[in-house]
Amino acid sequence: MPYTLEPSYDDNPRLQELVVRLRAYLADELVPYEREHGITAETKLDRTTLEHVWKRSAELGFYGISLPPELGGQGLSFTELCALKEELTASGAALSHSVLGDMGGPLRVGAIVKYATEEQRERYLMPVVRGERACCFSITEEDAGSDVRRMTTTATPDGDTYVLTGKKVFSSAAPFADFAIVVARMAGTEEAYSAFLVDLDTPGCHVLDGEVPMSGQQMEGDLVFEDCRIPAANLLGEIGQGLRIGIGRITLNRLLHCPSLIGAARRAWDLSVEYATNRVVFGQPLLAHQAVHHRIAEMATEIYAARAMVMTTAAKADRGDDVSVEANMCKLFTSEATFRVADQAVQIHGKAGLTRGNEVEQIFRSLRMFRIVTGTTEIHKNAIAKALV
Repeated sequence: MPYTLEPSYDDNPRLQELVVRLRAYLADELVPYEREHGITAETKLDRTTLEHVWKRSAELGFYGISLPPELGGQGLSFTELCALKEELTASGAALSHSVLGDMGGPLRVGAIVKYATEEQRERYLMPVVRGERACCFSITEEDAGSDVRRMTTTATPDGDTYVLTGKKVFSSAAPFADFAIVVARMAGTEEAYSAFLVDLDTPGCHVLDGEVPMSGQQMEGDLVFEDCRIPAANLLGEIGQGLRIGIGRITLNRLLHCPSLIGAARRAWDLSVEYATNRVVFGQPLLAHQAVHHRIAEMATEIYAARAMVMTTAAKADRGDDVSVEANMCKLFTSEATFRVADQAVQIHGKAGLTRGNEVEQIFRSLRMFRIVTGTTEIHKNAIAKALV
């Protein structure tokens, strides 16, 4: 049987069945739906479109599938979740981020359920799990990115309320979210941060269009709080737990971003092989030239190495081991390796690869971002070195 970059999971019948069904949904329903409605990666999405994907994905059992059974999911292992996330981006579907609930959905709230009161769980979190509401996570500020402790957004206790003042940026899903999980500094303190559930229609809370990133995707917004008063009951967890809630999810998030990057690189590889097979230069298909052969081989090797690294780390996380160092290694290597794949894809496509609207050009821009997004290359190197020496 010829080698393929499309993985098979014969050793895990449940996962294999899920992957086959997911590929069918993406190829037979979601991608055609996007073409019919003219949806691309750079389309400004509306709530109606997203709810269509949430509903259909839920009907098929994919929406929130990684959550534990008591929250309506199937309790996927990290290894299984990584496999599904790779398939999503490998499909080239622009709405792939909404199938499992990455964008404003169940994957955003699954890690914080343990901090929520029963009332918060029923009012805020479970409607997200059911696809009835959407949320965003707001911790980053203009001068507080990697150095999150520089945040200036404050929460001031006032009777049975807290008053939020400040601005958050780069909040993914903010344009169509119903509420935000906001991390703020407790007023009058140096190192006490807390998390709050904030309905985005609360007086004093304003959702602004965020800056459009180089990927062209319009999925981020800024949140401005001007004496925004929220009930004390909306404190998530305890006072001072804000960074634990906000940053505690980052290690696994860094690992779980990696399969999405690998899937995008796999898509770029597929497109490159197809283009090189059909493009004729000097009387031969482009693929017949050794230089292109070498590029194809290098791209495949980068993808294989990244996947092997990520899946090994996911398996270790499934055993309950600490993977903080390995997660940084995975994000460092995968973000750099998949960008090299995208760069090779652009080179193979030549002028076509430089043209707006060409899929590999958009993949190139998207993958370039992840050398910075969710931790820069330099931050990962610092963290790895600090842990090892």
